[in-house]
Amino acid sequence: MSTASVPLPNWITFGLMPLLNLIVALFISGVVVWWIGENPIEALRLLVEGALGRGDAIGFTLFYTTSFIFTGLSVAVAFHAGLFNIGSEGQAYIGGLGAALVALSLDHYVPWYVTMPFAVIGAAVFGAGWAFIPAWLQAKRGSHVVITTIMFNFIAAALMVYLLVNVFIVPGKMAPETRTFLPGGQLPKLDWLMALFGAKLGPAPFNVSFIIALVMCFLVWLLIWRTKLGYEMRTLGISPSAAVYAGIPYSRTVIIAMLISGGLAGMMALNPVMGASARLQVEFVGGAGFVGIAVSLMGRSHPVGIIFAALLFGILYQGGADLSFEMPNITREMIVVIQGLVILFAGALEYMFRPAMVTLYQRFKRA
Repeated sequence: MSTASVPLPNWITFGLMPLLNLIVALFISGVVVWWIGENPIEALRLLVEGALGRGDAIGFTLFYTTSFIFTGLSVAVAFHAGLFNIGSEGQAYIGGLGAALVALSLDHYVPWYVTMPFAVIGAAVFGAGWAFIPAWLQAKRGSHVVITTIMFNFIAAALMVYLLVNVFIVPGKMAPETRTFLPGGQLPKLDWLMALFGAKLGPAPFNVSFIIALVMCFLVWLLIWRTKLGYEMRTLGISPSAAVYAGIPYSRTVIIAMLISGGLAGMMALNPVMGASARLQVEFVGGAGFVGIAVSLMGRSHPVGIIFAALLFGILYQGGADLSFEMPNITREMIVVIQGLVILFAGALEYMFRPAMVTLYQRFKRA
């Protein structure tokens, strides 16, 4: 029997194998670091210290983690329905527009905690709206969602540049961005949370959107594993023909799954737009939509796994910036190589060690 069909305990599938993949990726990264003449142990120490060694470093790590949680959840929801949403980047862009419109409209009149729920809804609705057309084309016309969502990323980027240059730009300024939101349109920092652990947040933009991201993790878990819709999505993802035979409406399920996926991607914009810069800028997504694909793969499309995978990539982003500063031979491109190795072993080579794991597990059971 093929090892792919042999069931393994969750602690192996979701714990041991991802950890083993990560160790191998870091080992190969260490070989690359040694090959260019640097000490891999020292490089690892600097990377971890740069990400977790100070209060402000932890704040930046969790700031990146927040964005990756949202986009990882976005990819995961679609994946459970058998869809590969590559458009989280563009959906986050358009979600930022929704959040910014709410902040610009309300920041003069109400405090942030009144603006926040409307901004969450605005970001989610705009992100879902941007996912609707690819969803409809997949459900009704058979257009592959991978192709359409990729193309919509480019359309979203061009649209945002046009709007920021021609519509939302502050008169008399050259920078393509909106005005700075007043305090009523800004998400406050979580410095009180860092203070509970005896750390100072400093200039890090770690903000309330982190709590929103954790709430979304819980809600996604409820949706996928505790609701009828979630069961229908998972059935469709495992076998579309069996789902249709069982009476699950294909078009409706595909469209709803993509709307939820796009809404989660749109909410990612809360973190940089209302939490960090307090204005809408060009390129504020910064590739988080594509990182979300790796986060979802490494987290096995489960909210708990996504949290840990997002934290890992947050550490790589923040620690990598410090590492390239302390060790100039390790450039930002080298950090991208390390990230790529993690993605390779966590995603493309996900089951590389599975045959050995199955053999060892079966011998252990027989013993």
